[in-house]
Amino acid sequence: MNLPSSVKVSEVVTRDGFQSEAQTIPTDQKVGLINKLSTTGLRRIEITSFVHPRFVPQLADAEEVYRRIERPTGVEFIALVPNLKGAERAVACGVKEINVVFSASEAHNRSNVRMSVAESLENVGKIVELAREYGIKVNGALATAFGCPFEGAVTVQQVMRLVKEYLAMGVASVSFADTTGMANPKQVYDLVSRILDRWPDQEFSLHFHNTRGTGLANVVAGLQAGITSYDASLGGLGGCPFAPGAMGNICTEDLVHMLHEMGIKTGIDLDKLIAVARYLQELLGRPLPGQVMKAGKVSDLHPLLPS
Repeated sequence: MNLPSSVKVSEVVTRDGFQSEAQTIPTDQKVGLINKLSTTGLRRIEITSFVHPRFVPQLADAEEVYRRIERPTGVEFIALVPNLKGAERAVACGVKEINVVFSASEAHNRSNVRMSVAESLENVGKIVELAREYGIKVNGALATAFGCPFEGAVTVQQVMRLVKEYLAMGVASVSFADTTGMANPKQVYDLVSRILDRWPDQEFSLHFHNTRGTGLANVVAGLQAGITSYDASLGGLGGCPFAPGAMGNICTEDLVHMLHEMGIKTGIDLDKLIAVARYLQELLGRPLPGQVMKAGKVSDLHPLLPS
């Protein structure tokens, strides 16, 4: 297998995970969870979104969360911004890195951000200009890159056209999101291979959901195609609140466990990560989708019971 020696994992639970929760997580608990995650070896954490509270009330405390978290050396804290107003709020908080996103399909983009794709491109352009003025790094995400729950297939040509638009604006990296868990490994390998053939020196990442059980298989396809950066959510929490049935990010501790068993380094202390996942499960008061926190690592051997 053509596998990398190391992979970068970005944690998204307190943004992508919490945005879909029915209950509002208290700010103190969010800050505490982020601080715990910062001790696990994770180097990138997307902590919140500066979105209008009317649309995502679970993230109404974005400013307070960003200001209150501890900031250990070597950990990058990122915020999602949906529009120029959100970007202005992020700037006022002193955010150093932001993620922007729009969808590859018209229908999902209107459902998600209430704009056409053309309007989103104009919106992102304004955000990038503002970020450049303040020296803020911008990463661009392309939602529904592998399929749309409203329109169906999204063509490779459409994805590549939008990547070209993103790069022309000057974003630092582009992420391809399987927003509703429609991707399969062959599709991932084919799309990523074509993208990397076209832009071999550009930084790209992948964001998978495990909605239909193919999340980690898609990661392996991405690894073989050459992608070494992945988003994941602690416990497998989250999904897209603006699309039917789109629950389930790939689980961070399951991803890290798989990578380590494949001999791929992440720099993450898996035992600490599993402990934080169990803490999150207790905090929410219900079982989460993550498997490794339940079954343990494959290296966790058990005593032989007498026959």
